[in-house]
Formats: sequence, C-alpha cells, structure tokens
Amino acid sequence: MPHADIAGVEATPRTRLRWWTELPLILLVYACYSAGRLLARGDVSTAVDHGLAILDIEKALHLNAEHPLNRLFTREAWIGVPADFWYASLHYLVTPVLLVWLFRSRTVHYRAARTWLMTSTFIGLIGFTLLPTCPPRLLDDGHGFVDTMAQYSSYGWWAGEASAPKGLGGMTNQYAAMPSLHVGWALWCGVILWRFGGTRLTKVAAVAYPLITTIVVMGTANHYFLDAVAGAAVMGAGLLLAPYVMRIMERLRTRFGPAATPVAASAAVVAADVGATVTVGSGATSSSIVSGGCQTSAGERIPRQRESRHGSGAGQSASPQDAGDGAPAPAR
Repeated sequence: MPHADIAGVEATPRTRLRWWTELPLILLVYACYSAGRLLARGDVSTAVDHGLAILDIEKALHLNAEHPLNRLFTREAWIGVPADFWYASLHYLVTPVLLVWLFRSRTVHYRAARTWLMTSTFIGLIGFTLLPTCPPRLLDDGHGFVDTMAQYSSYGWWAGEASAPKGLGGMTNQYAAMPSLHVGWALWCGVILWRFGGTRLTKVAAVAYPLITTIVVMGTANHYFLDAVAGAAVMGAGLLLAPYVMRIMERLRTRFGPAATPVAASAAVVAADVGATVTVGSGATSSSIVSGGCQTSAGERIPRQRESRHGSGAGQSASPQDAGDGAPAPAR
C-alpha cells in the first residue's frame, strides 16, 4: 500500500472534534446497522436460494475454499475454538480501538476515516436488505458444512444458534451474510494500520488481520468466499464515496449551522470605516491615527490629519483658525 494520501483517509483539517459528539454518532450508526440486520430478514426460502446460487457460481469458477477450511476447523478444536472467538469478538474490539486511536493521535485523518467506515457500513446494509443470504452453516447437512460456533458453543459466550450472546440468538438476523462486513471492517483496520501505524509490527498486523479474518469467516461456515469479496468491494465503494459524503455534510453544516457572530461583523465594518491599516514595506510600519472619542464621517479629516497635509514648512505657522476650534495642542 503506498504511503501517499489515500482518497477518503487524507488529512481533513476542520474544527476541533469533541468525543461527546463523536460517540453518539458512532453509536447511532451501529444501532442502525443492528436494526438493519433485524429488519432485513427476508424470506427464508429466498435466502437459501441465494446461498445455493453463490455456491453454484463458486463451483463454476472452481472456487471451493469453504469446505476444506470448515473440515479443518471442525476436526481441530485448537484451531476451531480460537477462530470462533475471533469471529464473535474481534470486530467489536479492534475497530473501535482504532477509531479511538485515530481520534486521539491522528486527528486530521480521523474524520475522513470515520466517514469511509460509516459509508461502507450503510452500503452493506443495502446489501443485507436486497440480498438476504443463507450462510453455509445454515444450509442442509447434505451440503457438507458444520456450524463450528454451535459445535464449540460450550467454550464461548455465544449461543449455539448464532454468534449473539447466549439467550439473544433470536435478536440477530442470521441471513445477513452478503456482504461480509467482518471482512470489510477488517480491511478498513488493515488500511488504517498500514497507513498510520508507522512500525514493522503494525504493517504485519495490517496484512494479517484482514487475511486471517477472511479465513475465519469461511472456516466457521459463516460466509462464502464471494461474501468476503463483496465485503472488500463494499469498502472500496465506501472509499470512493466518502469524499462526496463529507462535502454534503459540510454543506449541511454550513447551511444549518450557527450564523456568523454579529459582533465580529460589526467589528469588520468599523475597521473598514475608520481605515485602520498597517503597511509593512521596507522595514517601515505606519498606521492611521484616530483621536480617542472622535467620530468622523466618510471623507472628513480630523484636525491632526489636516495639519499633516501642509507639510513640514506650514506645520510651524499653522494658526488655530486653520485647525478649527477646539484643535488639540501641538504634539510635544
């Protein structure tokens, strides 16, 4: 991955961000994600048909990574149990931790990276709605898949019927498999680590985390390989759309945000009327002088300005009549 600024995660200096405005925004997006998964249940038979269609496409393309990985995870508990923990837990931990780290340490890049993540998530919700898909683990046993999370549920905190906590399996949509946002979010984390990590260890993690996540979602029979490809495609679409989303949000903020402070506008007008200027030339600085409490209209000169126009020869012989009544005493 190049070190040049990546579209969607480039520096975007703006007004200072506050955690008490960012946290509700992130929670709102996650709530929409969770609600969207629940609402997009669709018809079970349609979801099964979509899952079988994906298998047929993969068969035509000679892709069959899911079966050997699933057999390995099912046979070897020392691989299957950590993989189930990886699938059920890490996307809840790694993604928020990286968001907080960006917010605190890479503030100028945070807004763009956050917008990219959220835009991609909403695109994924559209996929869940339009294409409910039965994951491999829920297909008929004749297709050769084993639900490893059900097999190893006694080891973890998740339920046997879903990756949700025990007792809450009915509160998740198990047919929201296309695209795989587990893979999509892991890819986002990988890009962030590679771009802003700065050490060899973070670059290794940037490659390993999305790669292992892709293997895990297939080995646990939660996603097809094409689900993972679709998750990466969704992140690519979100990356391209993020700058436009930011522009729209900026326009809305400008239009509906607080108006300019009247005091500041009045100060600008006063400064223009009085003509307070500072000229920086070849080492000389000059400014117009306005007597305290003296107000003038446009084009009117105050007494001392009139004196200065007579030049050095007339300055000594100027009379009070020339200067007008109430002229200030000559400068000492």
